[in-house]
Amino acid sequence: MKSGLITDIQRFSLNDGPGIRTTVFFKGCNMRCEWCHNPETICHQKEIMFYANKCIGCGKCFEICPAGVHKAVDGIHVIDREKCTLCGKCVENCYAEALVFSAKEMTSDEIMGEILQDKVYYTESNGGVTLSGGEVTCQKDFALELVEKCKENGIKTAVETNLLMPLESTKDLLSSLDLIMFDIKIFDNGKHKEHTGVPNTQILENAKKLDELGVPFIVRTPLIPGVTDDEENLVSIAKFLSPFKNILYYELLNFNPLGSSKYKSLDGEDKFENARPFTNEALKALEAKLSGFGVKIKVGG
Repeated sequence: MKSGLITDIQRFSLNDGPGIRTTVFFKGCNMRCEWCHNPETICHQKEIMFYANKCIGCGKCFEICPAGVHKAVDGIHVIDREKCTLCGKCVENCYAEALVFSAKEMTSDEIMGEILQDKVYYTESNGGVTLSGGEVTCQKDFALELVEKCKENGIKTAVETNLLMPLESTKDLLSSLDLIMFDIKIFDNGKHKEHTGVPNTQILENAKKLDELGVPFIVRTPLIPGVTDDEENLVSIAKFLSPFKNILYYELLNFNPLGSSKYKSLDGEDKFENARPFTNEALKALEAKLSGFGVKIKVGG
């Protein structure tokens, strides 16, 4: 039995595919999107997250840390992350839960134990399980084992992926799913690399090959103010998708501002801290501009 590094398991999710779902968030990503609202899923190993608003100032972490990574600088609690060995003593002894690990190692059976609690809801709502991240294909073998166990229990499965891995290396996982959801964030290759750290050549090539697998899929673009939301970008993507046979729809995802507290907990920078979601009027205007390209358009949250 394999195990994987999981940041969260969300039950009764309504935004990660059809019906009522359980979403399993995998840790580790092969992209560095500047706007990621789940920054705790990016690094491939677990990290300590410190939520200052929960800290009661008891000082226990200062006393118990064998590496002395917790310090007060000008009255502010800071963590020397370079010295941290991730021993977990501070997390175990933080009564206020201001210090937590960003992920934990879980076996597929442990995850299935949570998934199966809501099986009746999946059946009644045509829902199921969605594997998300981070990037699921960074832990592909573990993901495949989990999908196989879901199938054994009659549970439908979906994945949210950036589609960056070569399709040949992930075909066994993707072809076993009931639904694939992937992003095309930026159509221009240079701009894509600037804002995500990688070119989009492999993603677009994979999208074409994916259409041949016969698995239904949804393509999405997260609307990031000043980066992905311009008409030229969105029209280019819609035109690219128009020949695809197995696409259900092209979805515009409204900007999600909820990652700021997570960036702070990891001592990171939220470059879009002051950005806000688009209004309904703005979303409808974007949707209207994409009509007529032969692909169904949907606006999501």
